[in-house]
Amino acid sequence: MPTITFLPSGRVCPVEEGTTILQASRAHQIGLSHCCGGRALCTTCRVIVQQGIDHLSDIEEHEYDMLELLHLGPSYRLGCQARIYGDVVVRIPD
Repeated sequence: MPTITFLPSGRVCPVEEGTTILQASRAHQIGLSHCCGGRALCTTCRVIVQQGIDHLSDIEEHEYDMLELLHLGPSYRLGCQARIYGDVVVRIPD
């Protein structure tokens, strides 16, 4: 079972494969904003992937476009879109 580590808290949470980062944060009571309800419209659920980016689902065109609008680098993902398939470490920006 993969794990996701949320920084800065350092909480390590087990998740089922295919779970989104947002779903994992909600299941483990980690504060991750999601103003649009997880539909990739607001980008408030963005995270910085610090380890294991290759253990996440491929980025889809809509997510890429949303991140590009904000000029965010390749280590950023939307928590509502990125699915977990192996151990990852993510930082929730301030």
